[in-house]
Amino acid sequence: MTSATKHRVNRILLWIVIVIMAIWMIFPFYWAVNSSFKTEAQLAMTPATFVPRSPLTNEVAFTWRNYEAVFSNEAFLRAIVNSTIVAITVTLVALIIGSFAGFALGKLRYRGKTGTLYIILSMTMFPAIAVLSGLYAVITTLGISAIPSLIITYLLFSLPFTAWVLTAFFKELPTEIFQSAQVDGASPFQTFYMIMLPLTAPALVTTGLLTFVGAWNEYLFALTFTSVQPDARTLPVVIANFPSQFSKQIPFGEIMAAGIISSIPLFLLVFIFQRRIVAGLTAGAVKG
Repeated sequence: MTSATKHRVNRILLWIVIVIMAIWMIFPFYWAVNSSFKTEAQLAMTPATFVPRSPLTNEVAFTWRNYEAVFSNEAFLRAIVNSTIVAITVTLVALIIGSFAGFALGKLRYRGKTGTLYIILSMTMFPAIAVLSGLYAVITTLGISAIPSLIITYLLFSLPFTAWVLTAFFKELPTEIFQSAQVDGASPFQTFYMIMLPLTAPALVTTGLLTFVGAWNEYLFALTFTSVQPDARTLPVVIANFPSQFSKQIPFGEIMAAGIISSIPLFLLVFIFQRRIVAGLTAGAVKG
């Protein structure tokens, strides 16, 4: 086999793997969209159809009533507001504190920096279920309401991640920039927010998006902390306990429609910031 033939075979195999992986990742989302446009009778059809079809005529038949039920549900609309407040607040606070911590750990010299890094790393190793009961007891004792308790809890997990990732990005920035700013008379804080911070914009976008997605999709703490305050439930909790408006059984169509709607903000964020996300993920991958 010649080298050209071997190269062609390798490219064909690569594209086969890419297509298989693309189908593997996209198909669940497609099936959720497909199910969201089906009635209860269409969902019960066997074999399952890849597009909504009428059980009687087998013609293509889409229904919008699952989405109508979702948007007419007050609990779901309230959950959108709750999730937005929680996710945005957690993201902003995590980026503000994490950027300060990343700059200090990445560029400043002080005693105990290595130990601080290891403490931050160790905080990310605890599984959520291991600290759930303790956090719930503390929050109940202090009398903190559901939404502030969710913000505090999510920050406990997102801050160590944000600080650790941003520390790596600040370390990659040339030390000469920091030294030149000091020579010109800039204080460490001025160097941070006027010079260093703009250079880490891709890292901030990438880290912020990951933090937002984590807070937007979190279920375990949201279910626990809002158990006695239903008005503060976030989207994952409301979707998991979605009340049936048309279906006589579990409202799979309405749940799928609610899941699709809750995914739209994440798709929009990725689409808007896709260039900065790629830059943030590839920063430091090649050393010059």
